[in-house]
Amino acid sequence: MATNADSPLDLLWKEYSLVFRDFDDTTLGRWLAQTLGQLQGKAWRLSHPLLGAYRLAAQLANERHIWSQRLASPPPAYPESSCCRAPLLPLLTRDVKDSGLICQHCNETLVPFEEIPAPVHSELEAWATQYGAVHAVAHWDDRQRKSAGDYDRAYENAAEEAERLLAHAGRVIAVKMLDVYPTMVWEDQDDCLEVRPEDVVL
Repeated sequence: MATNADSPLDLLWKEYSLVFRDFDDTTLGRWLAQTLGQLQGKAWRLSHPLLGAYRLAAQLANERHIWSQRLASPPPAYPESSCCRAPLLPLLTRDVKDSGLICQHCNETLVPFEEIPAPVHSELEAWATQYGAVHAVAHWDDRQRKSAGDYDRAYENAAEEAERLLAHAGRVIAVKMLDVYPTMVWEDQDDCLEVRPEDVVL
């Protein structure tokens, strides 16, 4: 049932998820395992339709405790996550310094930032620091906006820089992380700066 808080987009995603609710637990587990095999070895945009479908199925599987019941075997390259025992599928976001890598099954911290291994750790820290300063422009207070002179121009510049930094994360950093993780998912939008996935060109 929809609630008053549901946005039209939330309602649409709930509609999309209905197909997986018709799957029995074993079928759902097998679909997830097979899809993980297709995802393996690549860095994926968060907005990719296949990732969207996988996330819907993964959230339902988390509710049903599919992975803890061992109803399907994930590809061997995927170790078990410590947060929910699902196969390790990390999401890289701009908040990585605070939130670490996020689990695509339960949305909890999958890998704390300090546990991301070198050498990518230092590169990721520099990227996240730079992105944080760019993203902050969207949240400037009145004093900061006035001191910028032309806030609209500063906002537009920040959005363009965010596009560049997000593309770098997907094209370079997430690919390097495949040396450590079987698959990487990276955030390719920034709602606060009105950066949409189609603006992030690889």
